[in-house]
Amino acid sequence: MSCPTLPPEELARANFYALLARLLFAPADATLLEALARADGLSADDADLRDRWQALIKAAVHADADALREAYDDAFIGTGKSPVSLYTTAYTTRFESEAPLVALRAELADLGLARHASSHEPEDHIAALCEVMRHLVVAEDGELWLQARFFSHWIAPAAQPLCDAIATHLRGTFYEEVARLAQGFFELERSAFDMFSSAAPGGPDRRESRARRMRQDEHHRRVP
Repeated sequence: MSCPTLPPEELARANFYALLARLLFAPADATLLEALARADGLSADDADLRDRWQALIKAAVHADADALREAYDDAFIGTGKSPVSLYTTAYTTRFESEAPLVALRAELADLGLARHASSHEPEDHIAALCEVMRHLVVAEDGELWLQARFFSHWIAPAAQPLCDAIATHLRGTFYEEVARLAQGFFELERSAFDMFSSAAPGGPDRRESRARRMRQDEHHRRVP
């Protein structure tokens, strides 16, 4: 997870995305809970995010791994339709005719990414999307406009309702604090990307189009 060439603030962002991906992909086990319980306070300018981090640490101290596994399975897996969906398109798809996974897979392919063959989860699982963001933060060509585009397309629209659903259904548990931390972090990311997009000359869409044409031209040059 460590990338020593990254500025400290970017490394912190990458690690945050990695942690959220782990917390939301599977139940927190005893090793993870112990690591969180021993974690230092968060060094961040945002007081609200620092408070949410401390609340997560406190919840980890008192959490039981077996109880968390049961709570995770009941809320996010269940039998039949789970009470809470961890798939972002469940909160953004309005019409049956929409095919968001097709668009997501196309965007991942444009980034040179794809679901691992061993994975059975669709690409819109919030943990998978957080892992993509982690990759974009640490990648050498992971420019801010790429991060902003992916985040605004696939995480931002679902962040609030998804985190609210988790916090409401699992109120008073470790996962309520996970949801509150994720919501606070996603809001900071959204605000930062909004400021970047408004300040970028020509906006991220024009830069995206130019970069996509460059990648297509390079592809055609390489194809015999």
